[in-house]
Amino acid sequence: MAAPFHAGRLLVALPMLDDPNFDRTVVLLLEHGPEGALGVVLNRPTDVSLARELPEWEPLAGGHGVFFVGGPVAPGTAIALGRVDPAEVPDGEGDGWRPVLGPLGTVDLGRHPTSIRPEPRQVRVFAGYSGWSAGQLEGEVDDGAWLVLDAEPADALTADPEGLWHAVLRRQPGRTGWLGNFPPDPSVN
Repeated sequence: MAAPFHAGRLLVALPMLDDPNFDRTVVLLLEHGPEGALGVVLNRPTDVSLARELPEWEPLAGGHGVFFVGGPVAPGTAIALGRVDPAEVPDGEGDGWRPVLGPLGTVDLGRHPTSIRPEPRQVRVFAGYSGWSAGQLEGEVDDGAWLVLDAEPADALTADPEGLWHAVLRRQPGRTGWLGNFPPDPSVN
């Protein structure tokens, strides 16, 4: 059984993963421990505007002022990731900001953006999340459904979320990088 993967790592769905919720997804792990794991899918934008539901956060969403599908669990809840100035990253938790990976952390959507410390410079908001019970994710990794890879802080707020799966795989060395060229339907290749 695989060891804990730690927050801030990526789960990259392999082509053989037979679950439409995770087809070609890249999931950022936010928590992983003995009780299970929780993350958000980084590459599934929706058409639902933040301006309507969370207008105070929309200006920080950059070119993607929409909700992203974080996963199939609790789609009525929202989780936000926020990037702060790297020079302002605290040693631990901030005030309404919890670190995940370098200058990237989760932010408290119940507060006004200007009350968060350090203040986020950019955000992405996710409807729902991806969750695994104790041992479930480890079993899926052992079965070859996911690759566990290092994340780059820019992955979570990429300007090209639809291309993230390919980009993350292609930057890997050796044969793993070749998976980034895997066609959607190998039978028509």
